[in-house]
Amino acid sequence: MTLLNLSLVAAALLVALAFRPWRQLAGGALLSPLLAALVITPWLWALPWLQHLPLRLQLSGACLILLMLGWPLAMLVFGAVALATGWIAPVTPAEQLDMALWLGMVPATLALGLGWVLRRWVAHNPFVYILGRAFLGTALCLFAAGTLAHWSGQALGASVEPGLALVARWLMAWGDAIMTGMIVAICVAFRPQWLATWSDRLYLKAP
Repeated sequence: MTLLNLSLVAAALLVALAFRPWRQLAGGALLSPLLAALVITPWLWALPWLQHLPLRLQLSGACLILLMLGWPLAMLVFGAVALATGWIAPVTPAEQLDMALWLGMVPATLALGLGWVLRRWVAHNPFVYILGRAFLGTALCLFAAGTLAHWSGQALGASVEPGLALVARWLMAWGDAIMTGMIVAICVAFRPQWLATWSDRLYLKAP
């Protein structure tokens, strides 16, 4: 499974690099959310090891990073965050790989697909963006990613029953959704330039 995870992470990084995501940093609008993601997210991912929690549950932040930075740049950030987590907490390289894939790349990719569906089939307005993509979308995508991780054999702890593990993932997904929904709502109101996936022309019908 480690080889498969490595292949998936490498493929995501190569595809992301093909889009040359560093071009998004021109003008500096996304520099602040980029630095915030690189500084704060490793501590969220490392928390279960730093506190020796019986359940290894972390806030992911993946959907928030996707909405702020876009998919290509977010993939690179997840790789850097996984490496930084290894410097903060006593995690193995295999666990770092799992984090990059299941806490970052998979939920962010699912959120990208959900965003496409909402833009294609649902009305374009701030309510849909905040509630659909940032809040409900985050909960659904993170739980789906957590379920896939569970089926792939990623354990939350040494003696956690499968049913309890899924309940725990569902509850943590809602914690992430609340955090993402609040921050995105604030950014839409006061710092829309921090959201690479936001467009005044699309969601506000501005000229």
